[in-house]
Amino acid sequence: MKGIKGRIAAAFMSAALALGAVGCGDGDAKTTISKVGDGIDYSVKSSWSVYSSGQNRQADVFLVAPTVDTTDEYNMDISSEELRGRFDSALKAELPLFEGTAAVYSPYYRQASMKVYSGLSAADREQYLKTAYKDVSDAFKYYLDNENHGRPIILAGFSQGADMCYRLLQDHFGDEQLASQLVACYAIGWACTEEMTASYPQIKFARGEDDAGVVVSFECEAEDIEDSLVCPRGTKMLSINPLTWTTGSEKADKSLNKGACFFGSDGKLKTEQPMLCGCYVDPVRGTLKVTDIDRADYPAKLSGQAEGVYHIYDLGLFFRNLQENIGVRIKAHKAAAEEKAA
Repeated sequence: MKGIKGRIAAAFMSAALALGAVGCGDGDAKTTISKVGDGIDYSVKSSWSVYSSGQNRQADVFLVAPTVDTTDEYNMDISSEELRGRFDSALKAELPLFEGTAAVYSPYYRQASMKVYSGLSAADREQYLKTAYKDVSDAFKYYLDNENHGRPIILAGFSQGADMCYRLLQDHFGDEQLASQLVACYAIGWACTEEMTASYPQIKFARGEDDAGVVVSFECEAEDIEDSLVCPRGTKMLSINPLTWTTGSEKADKSLNKGACFFGSDGKLKTEQPMLCGCYVDPVRGTLKVTDIDRADYPAKLSGQAEGVYHIYDLGLFFRNLQENIGVRIKAHKAAAEEKAA
């Protein structure tokens, strides 16, 4: 059994950290990234990993990729074919969450490299995150001006991608009209805190399975973990339980887990296991404590992180529950909009 689970972990790791090289788009069209000033020209489709213009879906998803650059010192060189391949591969592990429900738009951006996270303090890495966010914000503005047309919006990102989503909420969703279009922000694997919600009223944390315009977030770890990159010791983050869609600390049994899913670097489902694990929200750290699995089968594989930090498995462990919830929130948002218009 451990051998099987080890292969599951390796498969998901290859997608989560994009150690494969699989494209999502137009192949040779990606050989050039056009620039505007010190930024990227997002009117050129080769500046996007996924650009689903014209798809007839219930909502749009603006999807921000996680950290995949283990090569550069500070910010990703998006002209690199190898790094764009890793970028595309990581996204392919997330795209099935939105399959059939939303049109996806996901830009290449000069994300902060892994070395920034492993070698710099939070304060020192901020200059490189600002470069990453400039690209994400520019891409989002292009998408709004040219593709959205008032449609419902889902923001989604894992890890660094989640951080970028919080920044989009801060900068753009103070606008009342845009806020009304927000179905939810799925910002998994990066801390949302009470300080953030107090400072930015547009950052509203989810309290149930179908509230709209809210942040859905959690970070997975073993029960004895007290410190991690996402939630350092002494920090308390906000999490919602993806098995019960509540924020209390009651334990959710693994029977509620509709399917843990792990994908290969080609984006194909390798393994699916219903009822793999249960979980509960830690009342002290606010993280999501995962039960019923052996940490040896789900190694951290991130520099400086203790075994039992399940960060790279955040999406995979509760994949089917997340996938279902996206549809639930889209329907709830639509119903609320119709009621308001009536």
